Amino acid sequence: MPFPPIDPEIRERVRRLELPFNRFGYDPYGISQEHLAQFFTALAWFYRGYFKVQAFGVEHVPARGRGMLIGNHSGGVAIDGAMVLASIFLEKEPPRLAQGMAEKFLGKMPFSSEWTLRLGQLTGLPEHATRLLLDDRLLMVFPEGARGTAKLYKERHSLVRFGTGFMRLALETKSPIIPFAFIGGGEVMPTIFNAYRLGRLLGVPYVPITPYLLPVPRPEPCEVYYGPPMTFRGTGAEDDHVIEGYVDEVKARVAALIELGVARRKAGDRSSTVDWSAFGAPSGAHYVSPLCDDASSSAPGSAARAARGARGKGGARRAAAARGAR
Repeated sequence: MPFPPIDPEIRERVRRLELPFNRFGYDPYGISQEHLAQFFTALAWFYRGYFKVQAFGVEHVPARGRGMLIGNHSGGVAIDGAMVLASIFLEKEPPRLAQGMAEKFLGKMPFSSEWTLRLGQLTGLPEHATRLLLDDRLLMVFPEGARGTAKLYKERHSLVRFGTGFMRLALETKSPIIPFAFIGGGEVMPTIFNAYRLGRLLGVPYVPITPYLLPVPRPEPCEVYYGPPMTFRGTGAEDDHVIEGYVDEVKARVAALIELGVARRKAGDRSSTVDWSAFGAPSGAHYVSPLCDDASSSAPGSAARAARGARGKGGARRAAAARGAR
């Protein structure tokens, strides 16, 4: 299948990426300028035309240097990940390339293995993630993993258990965490059942089954909300209960962003203005956990539970107040 002609705007944005491309158009990880231009030309059509994505809080993503985008999965397949990549590339100035940790099964497929490499989406191994961050790259992580994309339509705005590896990685590499929420994935792919046996036959975790049977994305509008960065102090060698407490804080922040997005949807609010004051930091400021000074404390989990309780009683604004009162 031939690729569409490369959009001159996209080619120019690829040229402006602050990556160490050589004279052949490749960087040390094998990322290809030509593959990026082809990919984002196609992705821009889906981002702007098919899903009509709106991105809020892009200014919270660092313009340069290392960082970790941490957010929710939904929608049967990783449409959310593709749209996050597009939003950072198309909306950020200067443009940035977010690099994700690809599922291992993708590396076993001839076509996808080549393209994930050329687009900078490396196999999800800890050493790959560490190297990217130490090279001041922008890493995209979905701590829910495949459990997140497996959510059914009725579960689309919920969060399942977050893995803790991303937090140890952030502490080890001194990387800020930029929490985000993706809204609309469940509507794009309204999964009513996951066919795990069929997935195993096809070499994938599962096949999402929709009311119209086929896992084909619908042209539904989507939004992505990037919250103010969160910076945690530590070395990554802390006890599990400390790490889990910090993870709960990030999960609570992602949940609050989801709540914000859902509330705006229900109100029919598609304006470009978002009040970030409920998230504990002014635009562009770093959030530092007030619990990080005492690495031996078991309080982080309790604080996150208090935040979740506050959200249940009055929404994201009261959750921020509960966090601020710690």
